[in-house]
Amino acid sequence: MMTTTTATTGRGPAGRSAAQSAESGMTLIAVMGLMVILAVALLAVAPTVQLEVQRDKELESIRRGEEVERAIEQYVIYYRGTKLPESIDDLLEGLPQGTKKRMILRPSAATDPLSEDGQWRLIQPEPQVLAGFARRVQEYNNGVLPSNSSQIFDRWAVTIVNAVSSEDESASTEPDPDYDVVTSNVPFIGVASQSRSRSVLTYYGIENHSKWIYTPLFRGSGTSRLLPPRPPVAPIITR
Repeated sequence: MMTTTTATTGRGPAGRSAAQSAESGMTLIAVMGLMVILAVALLAVAPTVQLEVQRDKELESIRRGEEVERAIEQYVIYYRGTKLPESIDDLLEGLPQGTKKRMILRPSAATDPLSEDGQWRLIQPEPQVLAGFARRVQEYNNGVLPSNSSQIFDRWAVTIVNAVSSEDESASTEPDPDYDVVTSNVPFIGVASQSRSRSVLTYYGIENHSKWIYTPLFRGSGTSRLLPPRPPVAPIITR
């Protein structure tokens, strides 16, 4: 009689453990590779995301600054040019209307999103501060300074226009880098950000936050005052 021996094929405990370890190692390598790819992708898009965030902050700052500008205009017209606001609080308090007060500035607009402390820098009606900005507006208004909404503002605008006319074409439009930051207790005709950083957007061709002046004295109506400095960072914005 012949006895047939059947061999049992398969892996013992030691073999299965080694296979599982190899599979785990390959999975770990794949996960690490995926993480590296994701990290590289994030690094690639980070500058674009940062620019978009900065662009949004600048747009919000411009929106609020122009709202402050309109509040200044209403304030000066109400007092027939005999009085300028001396703090943002003067604008927040509103104007008398019967027994109540009419709101001319929303609280959110009283804060500049580009300034570290959120306070607007107050711009006094001085030619040495406003002449450069007036020239920028003139360039964006097809070479002509726009007329004011009210003759009340002419008392300040005329002096500044004369300064623009006598200013050398090559003169810098940049204010003294050591200018004092004043946020209250001075008569002001406009506001600007405290931030001295270069901007993503341009405002009347200006690429620096602190040079964007929001004032009712000069409001260009020609070429859009918001243009992208380097496409495709931001789309063209028209108003």
